[in-house]
Amino acid sequence: MGTLGFQRLKVVALAATDMSRARQFYGETLALPPAYEGDRQVGYMLGNIILMLKSVADGWYAQPSDQLNPRITLATDHALDTERELKNRGVTVSHPVQAYDDEGFYVGAFTDSEGNRIWFCSPLN
Repeated sequence: MGTLGFQRLKVVALAATDMSRARQFYGETLALPPAYEGDRQVGYMLGNIILMLKSVADGWYAQPSDQLNPRITLATDHALDTERELKNRGVTVSHPVQAYDDEGFYVGAFTDSEGNRIWFCSPLN
């Protein structure tokens, strides 16, 4: 049997009910750099992954959700610092950072402008 050729995760798409508000949140509040395909901005960069915002109005995407479908977790240098900076920017921290000693990580979550829950984590050390 041949290989499927999967290489890496390229795109994560999140539902948005208000595209202008969502673009402001990711582009200005979180200050993520824009992602381009050719000359067209298609979303925002998260390391090597493109975060695309998809309007629920086009019928392809369900309403934004804080449910795990799928769970998106962003790696950070230090989760406690990330939490503090999110709060400084007026972002709702839905799950304050907790230390998970058995897993070796700090983990927390915030809610984006559309109601999607985004998790973040960093090593305990």
